Amino acid sequence: MSDHEQDFFIISHRGASYYMPENTLSSFQKALDMNTDMIELDVRRSLDNKLVVIHDKTLNRTTNGTGPVSQKTYEELSRYDAGEGEKIPLLEDVFSLGKGKTRFVIELKEERTEDQVLKMIKDFNIRDDVFIVSFNKKMIKYITTFEKDIRTGLISLFPFNILENGLRCNTDAIAVFKYFISESLISKAHLNNLYIFAWTVNEPTKCRQLRNMGINGVVTNKPDILTL
Repeated sequence: MSDHEQDFFIISHRGASYYMPENTLSSFQKALDMNTDMIELDVRRSLDNKLVVIHDKTLNRTTNGTGPVSQKTYEELSRYDAGEGEKIPLLEDVFSLGKGKTRFVIELKEERTEDQVLKMIKDFNIRDDVFIVSFNKKMIKYITTFEKDIRTGLISLFPFNILENGLRCNTDAIAVFKYFISESLISKAHLNNLYIFAWTVNEPTKCRQLRNMGINGVVTNKPDILTL
């Protein structure tokens, strides 16, 4: 039986992104104000090798800029409006905001950012307060090979082979799209001592249903979902 079976976490997807611009300091602060268990964020790298918090490869959807994030220096990126006057934050800005107040789920969006992210986690002394997650099995396997004491998670849209792939990667958690979660998958995850999370859950009824099924947490744009 898994030690995780009784755990249930609210994981704020890109912060409180239903209420504030996603992946911004205001969104993360709103999530903190709502007493979230964890904040989830996306990490990419700028042209000058700064770790920046933004989901997409390009600036087009979430800012008033255009073009690839990787082709802009951080000084250039910081000029853009990421919504309501907010700027694209650095990973270190988010760590400074949330350290000691919450835990972090860090989604790696690009290969070859692993070592840089790991170093920053160590510099901030928050090793026990993070999950590093990705859809990319190679990146997760790299981390579990060289940093066995940092928690990791493998994300998948579909449930097919997610358990087997997670075990091959020696990960601590798996995360699957909400409509593909089943009691059988939850049970198998727990039998293998894995956390299992669902994404992205914004419907209170669905959240409660999944919690009753034994899920370990939901990734949600609404950190107050259980009060709605």
